[in-house]
This record gives sequence, C-alpha cells and structure tokens, in this order.
Amino acid sequence: DKMNFIVFFALVAVAAARPDYSKSSSEDAVILTDDRVSPDANGEYSFDVETSDGITRSESGYQNYGGSVNTQGVIAFEHPDGTSYELKFVANENGFQPESAALPVAPAFPHPIPQFVIDQIRFAAEEDESRELSQARGDYVGYE
Repeated sequence: DKMNFIVFFALVAVAAARPDYSKSSSEDAVILTDDRVSPDANGEYSFDVETSDGITRSESGYQNYGGSVNTQGVIAFEHPDGTSYELKFVANENGFQPESAALPVAPAFPHPIPQFVIDQIRFAAEEDESRELSQARGDYVGYE
C-alpha cells in the first residue's frame, strides 16, 4: 500500500515536471504561405514562406554576368520567451552582410593607440612588403 502511494506520487511529480509549450512546436508547424518564383532566363528568383509557428523567410536574387548570385532577404521569428528576432541580409560579390539588432557588436577600443605603436605596425608592414617570400619562414609561395 505504501509502495503504491510512492509510485503514484512519483508519476504525479513526473507529470507536473513536464514542460508546458504554450505555442505549437516546430514539429507541429504547417506552412501558411509558400510563394516561389523559380529562376528565370536571367537567373532572377524569389520566395516568401510563412509557417504557423511564426517563422517567416523572404528572399530574392539574381545572377550576375560573372555567374555569381546577388541575394537579399529577411528571416524573422519569435523566441520562446517572446522576444522578436529579425535578420536582414545581403549576399553578393562583397560576401554575406547580415544586419540585426541581435548580432553582437564589438566593444569600442578602450583607449587611443599611441603613435609609436602605429609607427611600429607601419614599419613591420613595410618590411614584409620588401622582403622575399620564403617557404622556410612559412610564407605562401604559390602560383601568382
């Protein structure tokens, strides 16, 4: 009888400890919007997707004459704690360029760099430019 009480209490404790998901999980998400334009003869494309769990993604792009693709878009969703997240991006010949308030920002340098340090850095760069490359020093001596 005492053992049944302990087992019953353990089951109640496990049930009470179960996480409560107020919103549907990603496994239950359904696609609400799925508008796609496949690449045309000029390489232009776009898509807009929205799911029932609040995730949205919008992207468009085109192919450059050199064969690379220029892309821009937005990804947005809500964190479980209710915080909104939005990431805007551009990807082109200059690389991937994300913009978001959620991205970390480097702190400001704590003090000005003394002139003698700047002079030393400049001197070292000039020395590097004027010396011959050597694999023995670990320089890349490739096909140029």
